[in-house]
Amino acid sequence: MLVIVAPGQGAQTPGFLSPWLEDPAVAAYVDWLSAVAGLDLAHYGTAADEDTIRDTKIAQPLLVAAGLVAAQRLAASAGAVAGHSVGEITAAVGAGVITAEQAMVLVRERGNAMADAAAVTPTGMTAVLGGDRDGVLAAIAAQGLTAANDNGPGQIVAAGTTEQLAAFADNPPQGARLRSLSVAGAFHSSHMAPAVDHVAGLARSVSVHGARTPFITNSDGTVVRDGRDALDRIVGQIARPVRWDLCLETMADLGVTGILELPPAGTLTGIAKRYFRGRDLSVETLALAGPEQLDEARAFCERHAAAAHPEVVPA
Repeated sequence: MLVIVAPGQGAQTPGFLSPWLEDPAVAAYVDWLSAVAGLDLAHYGTAADEDTIRDTKIAQPLLVAAGLVAAQRLAASAGAVAGHSVGEITAAVGAGVITAEQAMVLVRERGNAMADAAAVTPTGMTAVLGGDRDGVLAAIAAQGLTAANDNGPGQIVAAGTTEQLAAFADNPPQGARLRSLSVAGAFHSSHMAPAVDHVAGLARSVSVHGARTPFITNSDGTVVRDGRDALDRIVGQIARPVRWDLCLETMADLGVTGILELPPAGTLTGIAKRYFRGRDLSVETLALAGPEQLDEARAFCERHAAAAHPEVVPA
């Protein structure tokens, strides 16, 4: 049982797109996606520095484009797809819910709207590593913060104002380590409500299709097949916590044996390794970072695609 996943904002690193663009066909495709997004994605994926690609308006289209490029070259069928935060847009293309062009327009508008919302009040996000889960959630709530990403055992991300995060740093949960994240706002919290309104207005005019491949949603780990439901959840997720822990639970329920992460890969496979090891489940992972891994990735997909389209999935 193969699940293909797409990472979210923060996974990007300078120059990560460079090896992909050595293929003229990929370079031409990126030029097309750049035209749709209104951004020079080839430049940002090869020559731009870390501070530049941290900008939400650039990071989000760049991440989706990278996932689309790799998925096109991989050309593999999966039993299910999922994406973390903005990676849900990439996953929606993989599921057949929207087209690549629709994805680039949506992610452009999503990134712009989230950047605008983040500019209203100084906000940010802090990863909480380790500690007792209940204690961590209580400490987050005590400062008026939102548990914006629940990535499974030992990793929860808090979002809120810089003042709230500073107070949280002064009173960390017992046994936990805090790490400030390189993001420009309190994503997946109420601070992003204006962005939801903007993207929702546009999404109403987007034509959608039923998911050919089961789509696991960030909202609650539900397997979604209705295209309009999937898109509505993706839009609403801008201001709602990402429950990646529930996505992983659903993958386990589906009988996942292999998880392949699209580029820039590594974050989600790392989380998956910890999660499934903790449940004593044997799940193979592959982080597809560059085109030199494509043959290995295709073989990986073939090994795990025996149940590519399960007949029964959780409601």
